[in-house]
Amino acid sequence: MNAEEVKQLGTELGADIIGIASAQTLNAFPPDPRWPQTPEKILKTCKSVIVVVHHIPVAAFRAKSNIPVQYIDMLVLRRMDRIAYKLADKLERAGHPSFVTAAQETDWNMKSASYGHLSTRHLGIEAGLGTFGLEVNILTPEYGPRVYLTGILTELELEPDAPMTEQVCIGESCSRCLYACPTDAVQHYGIDKRNCATEAQEFGFMTATNFFMKYVFADREKKKNMIKSRELFGFWQGLLRVVGSFGDCPRCLAVCPVGNDYHAFLADPQKVIPEKTLEKVAKAKRFKDARKNGEDISGLDDWNIRWVGPGGYQGIVARQMQEFKKSQKEKKKEKEEAE
Repeated sequence: MNAEEVKQLGTELGADIIGIASAQTLNAFPPDPRWPQTPEKILKTCKSVIVVVHHIPVAAFRAKSNIPVQYIDMLVLRRMDRIAYKLADKLERAGHPSFVTAAQETDWNMKSASYGHLSTRHLGIEAGLGTFGLEVNILTPEYGPRVYLTGILTELELEPDAPMTEQVCIGESCSRCLYACPTDAVQHYGIDKRNCATEAQEFGFMTATNFFMKYVFADREKKKNMIKSRELFGFWQGLLRVVGSFGDCPRCLAVCPVGNDYHAFLADPQKVIPEKTLEKVAKAKRFKDARKNGEDISGLDDWNIRWVGPGGYQGIVARQMQEFKKSQKEKKKEKEEAE
């Protein structure tokens, strides 16, 4: 099987986007060389990584609470894993050993927090599917950051896709993700993981351990109240449905103007950002000035610029929006003529 046949098969199985990255390239350019997330640490004989992408339906981002997004994320992850498994199975039956990596995993021996054996965001970028946004989510031209990704490690050598050199993220002049972040965790092409987690992992692992530490040392009366508390119920929901237990603050995803799904369904409900403050506006201006003045920016250093887009932003989103509006007008005209 060649690369095009593999991608065609993945699309037929239900993948929204699919790309291929070279294992050799991924081994040479780990996201953080101090804690290398590379295919060779998992499978020495890996030749290629097939990256499967599934978009998150946008209706959940129109809801008033985070719960619809949290639940739909779990369903998307399950569906994406099924698609990837079927593709890996077909490859192995054709004589090419392949397996799916966990989309959400943590190895505490490598670093801390949600740091697994591979970074799916970096896999997607190396497979030519998008580039980093200001908040270091992967932004795809088709769906912006409203996607999940997983990888299939295979011993079949496939022609890799070329990474995008144009920055998909509009950058500092947009800063909508920065304005919308409830905990002000967005840095200059970076993220304060601890601040982000306080909102995104409301009932995550660290929240649970802190709760139970307090429970152990509480008096009898307080323990009775804690057993009936919203927090304990939240941990149960997390175990049962994964709701609130992993990165599920949807604000930066909901307000990002990249992707036809945003133009079609989110532009109006997400136009106003209630979390926007004068302090955040000033922060965005500092970021913009720093870029303009050529200052040293850790998120744009010689190593990290690879995943942000070395060519800078050249108007990809503006062109995409114009094309989308044109197609919408044409569809409307065709409908009117048909009536």
